[in-house]
Amino acid sequence: MALETKYEIKLNDLYREVILDHYRNPRFRKPIANPDVEEFGVNPLCGDEITIQLCFGSQCARNISNVAVTGRGCSICTASGSILAELINGKPIDSATRLISLLKDVMHGRAKAPLTDFGDLEALEGIKNFPIRIKCALLPWTTLEGALKQRERMTC
Repeated sequence: MALETKYEIKLNDLYREVILDHYRNPRFRKPIANPDVEEFGVNPLCGDEITIQLCFGSQCARNISNVAVTGRGCSICTASGSILAELINGKPIDSATRLISLLKDVMHGRAKAPLTDFGDLEALEGIKNFPIRIKCALLPWTTLEGALKQRERMTC
């Protein structure tokens, strides 16, 4: 077995472990009592359902001060939502928007750079090789996109 192949197998095992960890122990699952915005997303093909709740601290704040990702779905959808929550909590809205765009580009083969600088998000990169699972991985992110559009409509 070539060295590169052994490396790829170990990397794939690591990614599987990251996804399974986020699936078994999803982060930011506790619903927020009074979120500033809430968005529901569903993948009718597989039944994944997700709700994203966001708080911003004040009406005109540009940072996400709290996030909750709840719902039910497959391991990929649940892990993706957990990874999303870890990455955007406490971050600027612009940063979350860039991550949405980046992940969509990666999943659709348009990305110029790999996700190596984005922590556990890198574990989702291999899903692009399984087209039927791309919607599962993207559902939390497209739902976040809807929540951020709600935020844009809020007046300061």
